[in-house]
Amino acid sequence: MVEERITEVETPAGEVHTHTTVIHDQPRSGGGSGIWVMVLLLIVLAAGAAWFFSGMTDSEVAKDNAVAEAAGEVGDAAGQVGDAAQDAADAVTN
Repeated sequence: MVEERITEVETPAGEVHTHTTVIHDQPRSGGGSGIWVMVLLLIVLAAGAAWFFSGMTDSEVAKDNAVAEAAGEVGDAAGQVGDAAQDAADAVTN
């Protein structure tokens, strides 16, 4: 519901000025700038989280590759030890 209040003011010179005030029962909604700030903040946070977690994924892949390479080198070394043991056993039996 809307209510109008009209105020009339008379100056000493006899001039009359009117002022109208409109009163609304329901509060007006804001311009929405607060909502846009929140949406922008959420977008920035989501982008930051995606960048952070993608960096973590890359480091996990690098760690996994390093472990696999080290395991391969251990296997090669074990093969060389086995070959040396076989050569030593052949030398003793001949």
